[in-house]
Amino acid sequence: MKIAITGTAGFIGSHLALKFLERGDEVVGIDNINNYYDQSVKYGRLLRSGIIENLEDGADIAYNSFITSSKYPNYRFIKLNLEDNENIEKLFKNENFDSVINLAAQAGVRYSLTNPRAYIDSNIVGFVNILEACRHNNIKSLVYASSSSVYGLNEVQPFSTASCADHPMSLYAASKKSNELMAHTYSHLYNIPTTGLRFFTVYGPWGRPDMALFLFTKAILEGTPIDVFNYGEMWRDFTYIDDIVDGIIRVNDNPPSGNKEWDGKSPDSSSSPAPYKIYNIGNNNPVKLTDFIEALEKKLGRKAQKNMLPIQAGDVPSTYADISDIAKDLGYEPKTSVQEGIDNFVDWYLEFFEQQGEKCKN
Repeated sequence: MKIAITGTAGFIGSHLALKFLERGDEVVGIDNINNYYDQSVKYGRLLRSGIIENLEDGADIAYNSFITSSKYPNYRFIKLNLEDNENIEKLFKNENFDSVINLAAQAGVRYSLTNPRAYIDSNIVGFVNILEACRHNNIKSLVYASSSSVYGLNEVQPFSTASCADHPMSLYAASKKSNELMAHTYSHLYNIPTTGLRFFTVYGPWGRPDMALFLFTKAILEGTPIDVFNYGEMWRDFTYIDDIVDGIIRVNDNPPSGNKEWDGKSPDSSSSPAPYKIYNIGNNNPVKLTDFIEALEKKLGRKAQKNMLPIQAGDVPSTYADISDIAKDLGYEPKTSVQEGIDNFVDWYLEFFEQQGEKCKN
């Protein structure tokens, strides 16, 4: 396949691109490398894939120009904003992609409380540009990132894709629910196969610096307190990156064709007569935040100083994924335990930032 992956300097996108490349697919990576979090981590991901030769090269990546990977001849990268409709149109017209995986988005629940327009620009305007590009260029499959945050005020767990997801608690969640509705419209009107994936708290090596595991590890190593919201009474369906990537690949390789048994008088919100599907993609095994912290303390051999705080605006106290649909349809089965996943993350973290420290000394 020839696959476009947006967000390839990001956490999930960088891992996914490597998996496709290792099996022989051709990948065009797209990312604007914004400064929402530490860009050295983004450049480190590009270094890992051979797009740049050292971290300092990252700052010199030109806008709207291709770079070919030194490690993977079938991998090219282009720095581009999804909001740039003119250049998105040109890219899709010139490249003749088989499938598109849209992972680029403005992430973060709490950031959306203070920077709402960033979510409209990237997650709404950018996504409609992707949909239009798919419409006009015979794309055989569009897979896109949704989020478990769409369940919002829904307290019926485990969260099922057949359950209500109409009461979001943040603009980030609302933008992801909007993506699902927009995708269905294009599937219905233009017969574009689209699959939305509601991710549940993804973690692992090369993870985002604004996520809990990254923040906790840094603070514990520095001997500073960690913020533990809802006084530790938070449950999350932590899902390891390798399991997420496995699920995305299965979905990409099996685009929906439409649900022939769909009934408008008793509508299933996760499917349609159109080639449209929504899946949860999680671990199906929620972990209490305090237990997650204990697993991290065990790996680091240090105790955390905990700053116990009330729940933050926009946060949900618990997430728990019902993954029966994706398991039945595609054989998806997460395999990585939380302790194993945390151990792998800490090993990566220590190695990456030790290298960073050595470069600073030199």
